[in-house]
Amino acid sequence: MMSRSYTNLLDLASGNFPAMGNQFKERKRLSRVMSVPGIVLELDDDQAVSISSDNPSTISTDRMIIVANQLPLKAKRREDNKGWSFSWNEDSLLLQLKDGLPDEMEVLYVGSLRVDIDPAEQDDVSQYLLDKFKCVPTFLPSDVLEKFYDGFCKKQLWPLFHYMLPFTTDESHRFGRSLWEAYVLANKLFFQKVVEIINPEDDYIWVHDYHLMVLPTFIRRRFNRVKMGFFLHSPFPSSEIYRTLPVREEILKALLNSDIIGFHTFDYARHFLSCCSRMLGLEYQSKRGYLGLEYYGRTISIKIMPVGIHMGRIESVMRMADEESKVREIKQQFEGKTILLGVDDMDIFKGINLKILAMEQMLKQHPKWQGRSVLVQIVNPARGKGIHLEEIHAEIQESTSRINRVYGRPGYEPIVFIDRSVSIAEKVAYYSMAECVIVTAVRDGMNLTPYEYIACRQGICGSESSSNASIPKKSMLVVSEFIGCSPSLSGAIRINPWNVEATAEAMNEAISMSEGEKQLRHEKHYRYVSTHDVAYWSRSFLQDMERACGDLLRKRCWGIGLSFGFRVVALDPNFKKLSTDTMVSAYIRAKSRAILLDYDGTVMPQNSINKSPSKEVISLLETLCADPKNVVFIVSGRGRASLSQWFTPCKKLGVAAEHGYFLRWSQSEDWEICGKSTEFGWMQIAEPVMKLYTEATDGSSIEKKESALVWQYRDADLGFGSAQAKEMLDHLESVLANEPVSAKSGQFIVEVKPQDVSKGLVAEKIFSSMAEKGTQADFVLCVGDDRSDEDMFEVISSAISRNILSSNASVFACTVGQKPSKAKYYLDDTSEVVNMLQSLAEESDSSPSCIEEETGDSSLRQM
Repeated sequence: MMSRSYTNLLDLASGNFPAMGNQFKERKRLSRVMSVPGIVLELDDDQAVSISSDNPSTISTDRMIIVANQLPLKAKRREDNKGWSFSWNEDSLLLQLKDGLPDEMEVLYVGSLRVDIDPAEQDDVSQYLLDKFKCVPTFLPSDVLEKFYDGFCKKQLWPLFHYMLPFTTDESHRFGRSLWEAYVLANKLFFQKVVEIINPEDDYIWVHDYHLMVLPTFIRRRFNRVKMGFFLHSPFPSSEIYRTLPVREEILKALLNSDIIGFHTFDYARHFLSCCSRMLGLEYQSKRGYLGLEYYGRTISIKIMPVGIHMGRIESVMRMADEESKVREIKQQFEGKTILLGVDDMDIFKGINLKILAMEQMLKQHPKWQGRSVLVQIVNPARGKGIHLEEIHAEIQESTSRINRVYGRPGYEPIVFIDRSVSIAEKVAYYSMAECVIVTAVRDGMNLTPYEYIACRQGICGSESSSNASIPKKSMLVVSEFIGCSPSLSGAIRINPWNVEATAEAMNEAISMSEGEKQLRHEKHYRYVSTHDVAYWSRSFLQDMERACGDLLRKRCWGIGLSFGFRVVALDPNFKKLSTDTMVSAYIRAKSRAILLDYDGTVMPQNSINKSPSKEVISLLETLCADPKNVVFIVSGRGRASLSQWFTPCKKLGVAAEHGYFLRWSQSEDWEICGKSTEFGWMQIAEPVMKLYTEATDGSSIEKKESALVWQYRDADLGFGSAQAKEMLDHLESVLANEPVSAKSGQFIVEVKPQDVSKGLVAEKIFSSMAEKGTQADFVLCVGDDRSDEDMFEVISSAISRNILSSNASVFACTVGQKPSKAKYYLDDTSEVVNMLQSLAEESDSSPSCIEEETGDSSLRQM
């Protein structure tokens, strides 16, 4: 019955998100916990108008909607086979994180179930879970589930995010378009469940892990101002690995529709930021300790916070283990033996066989441990159909058998391989008895095994395992440097798991260390684990989510773009698109006009190979300059030679070259030098520094102007170029400290120029000169696209109060592109700038009679 819901998967994968099939409208919907103001039919089509903050809120208390692949529930069929019984999964991180959220905050869950529910039972199960558990199940058709989870998630994303490229002859491990389509559809189905319960004005949405990385685009597309965070629980690979994914940009752009994106470690965050820089050209910065990524006027916060464990749950299980006498049983079983413990999932990245080989090496190099030490390796069942599981399992069993055969003896096996389902109480009992825990994962997102071990070794007051409170608590850890918890465990012995010999020596060192040293390391680790628990993690994430969302609520927002290129543009409430009609009306009324235009990126596209102006631009400028009411200037960072050559036909055009160091009012006049300094000895100091960095940075170059030096790295590796630019800027500031120049960074450039030169000073000089001649401007149009143009916008904003513009002047400061700016208006691109100039040219008067009109009857000037 579900087949019609994804007949057009190509539309979904390309991002043309059609409304789902009629079966969703026909089926009984969940009753909303909180209703959205408006018509409920909006839910049936996600292409309805986005709900914005103009709608009044229906509640005053915030709620948290947690969306993950699986709900924190256990489900089993009743014995009479009539219906299902459900209970909380106490070991689920999603359930445990509630402890860090405010008591008054209601928490709802959206996710799938681990069991297959018959379609006839789905409505009843949905209503029951909503009423009893505040859970909203997402039911995925079996064929979609297989392609989504076992296909794209486990055979594409999971290996890639763990640094495994698809170098295999097995076609099922290569990127498949149908798997991507199923991934998009599954995310769409999760989104529809979110829509059924969301109150977009007050709810927070927290999306978890790599299964739902495109979900933020679906949600943001429907609700522009929703408060949304995403946390990735797996590693994020380096850009060299990630860029091999065919849908790399779609996933990055989807994640950027979140307000905050969380990672376990700085490494993972750095890799994500590097991908955004290299593939999307985005810049990030640190502001007061917070990493932020600028994206169309929104600042996406980057959160770095490793997850913790639930101390209460560990203590509860330890009491259970005491009651079940698990600790006593294990103590008797391994009497007189030193236990080394490994607890891992069964997958190719956990390095289980490397650990077993290291144990063999330790027994060989340190015979004293033969017969005295035991490696207990517990293997959790595999989560889904991972790759190469059978081969890995067979390899582990072969190594175990061989080592036990060589080093074993009656009553003793050096490797105890537990390949069965182990209760959490039994695991905790092993933790309590182990002298050392070893984690040799070759790549892992977080891995909470060391944290759980430390908590168990601390014990709980009054328990059998810690009945003698005077006994010092001690523990030792040997952990891979490639796991997420490694940076937070400074007392652990870190190893490269691929180096079996070094791992063996680390294991020997761990169990041979003095008792006092073990105790000190344990105390240090326990202080961290007990204070940085799962509640601390979720509380910290919520606080940063509130901070990240606060700025967006103060701005005007709207969505633009199709497919996964959809994004929300957030701008200051006073920042709006320039209305050509309004501007033309003011232009017609004006007596004296000043028109200041940047060149590159304003009247000339930034990526154009031919940098000379088009015939259309030349014609428009000639027409505008011919109107005696107009003073028209090109204000550019380019040199005066190229600008003079390009604009030769425009006899009356003013030109400010090199950011205003050289200025010419018309072609018939001489160039003025506006800068105070005419000495350029500093170039002999700055140029060798720039050459040094140019030689070391492939793709960079130096542009030497008459008054400035520019180092550009647009064609270099952007990551390396950016780092070199920062280093060069520090270097230049140091060597030029006593020179009358300033060194500044721009978009892919570092520029050194005289201190008293800027486009802002050009604007001020033009306005003041017009006022002195008795033609104080009452119409100003200033258009630019670069950081240097912001100086002009800043001067214009205060020009009226400083009496260099008419008190009733119409001012239109306009930036090119929708982005934060000191200008009050924007146009989308250079074509819109040219169209705007065309509108002005059509209303311009180049006839000589208008000169006489300026000195005639004042009533005529008002017409």
